[in-house]
Amino acid sequence: MEKIFIKPLKKYGSLWIYKNEIFSDISNLYAGILVKVYESKSNKFIGVGYINPKSTISIRLLSFKELTIDEHFFRSRIIHCKQYREEFLGLKENYRLIFSESDFLPGLIVDKYNKCLVIQILTAGMENFKEMIIKILDDIFKPEIIILRNDSHSRLKEGLKLEKTIVKGALNEFHLIIEDDIKFLFNPLHGQKTGFFLDQRENRTFLKNLVTKGEGLDLFCYVGSWSLHMAKKGIKITGIDSSQNAIDLAKENARINNLIDKSQFIKTDVFDYLKWEIKKNKKYDVVVVDPPAFVKSKNEKKDALEGYLNLNTLAIKLLKKEGIIATSSCSQHVSDYEFYEVIKEAFLKNKKTGKLIYKGTQSKDHPILLSMPETFYLKCLIIKLFD
Repeated sequence: MEKIFIKPLKKYGSLWIYKNEIFSDISNLYAGILVKVYESKSNKFIGVGYINPKSTISIRLLSFKELTIDEHFFRSRIIHCKQYREEFLGLKENYRLIFSESDFLPGLIVDKYNKCLVIQILTAGMENFKEMIIKILDDIFKPEIIILRNDSHSRLKEGLKLEKTIVKGALNEFHLIIEDDIKFLFNPLHGQKTGFFLDQRENRTFLKNLVTKGEGLDLFCYVGSWSLHMAKKGIKITGIDSSQNAIDLAKENARINNLIDKSQFIKTDVFDYLKWEIKKNKKYDVVVVDPPAFVKSKNEKKDALEGYLNLNTLAIKLLKKEGIIATSSCSQHVSDYEFYEVIKEAFLKNKKTGKLIYKGTQSKDHPILLSMPETFYLKCLIIKLFD
């Protein structure tokens, strides 16, 4: 295994080593091969991982110990992930099984939807272990369906092709899960990310326990995960999304949950709809703002913050007296503090103030590694309008 020497580490616990931190010549190394990492001056062992000379994050560590990276290593890690979710968190059917760096398996994401596993491999290092990982997952879980969702554009930076394929079983277009007492159909092969957003589960639960009646608006509703929880509690909900496929699925999910009379879903641009509702002086008891990531890199952050500000400023205009807004950001490059300041400014622009009644993050099956703030990405604020 190749030995790589790096500058003295500025912080302990990060699994990422950047190209400018490396002393050794790595230009001739193959993307994805395993390496041992040492501190240059002290010759102190740092960890074992894999390398990609073409990537800015050139080395991703798999362990701070001198372990052999083989089938036993991956099997042990995956079993530990399963035990953490099922025994410690008490999750059984639907959860994120592997969350990349947070589970010391950088470049690997696996979501479990009942008897269906959806795998995302994001790096050349993990790509080299693809067949082994699939075999181990199949042995442990014995799923009916295994899907590879290797369509993230981050793979292109790693020199990998994009692909979506079913490697085991057959998918009849949609898959069914139950969250609390609500049924959801979604498409794990062609839907957003791995098909469903498990990371908002705890935030959805908190909001639904607050509401009992009135009218609600769900912006960027996707397949209706926020909408139908509220509809079940008695809210007359309107869901908005620009994707016809998402709207069709949201309507079908309303039908299978007998909530058609409590919900409507409209395909249109969210900003256009907000301006239209404001023009009509429409007011809602609860508004959910859960957009896709507005920023993919630090260079886009200024525009993203302006986008969050404009969106939430418009949404707040639609709140009734003592109405509730649940607003989120899944942009990793926008910090907790920055998002809070944006929402505070959105209230000030409306000459309103609010009471923060809940501050949430990603569900616990998406753990945050304290030594890697990059693993903290989801922010959710639930605020009650104060007049």
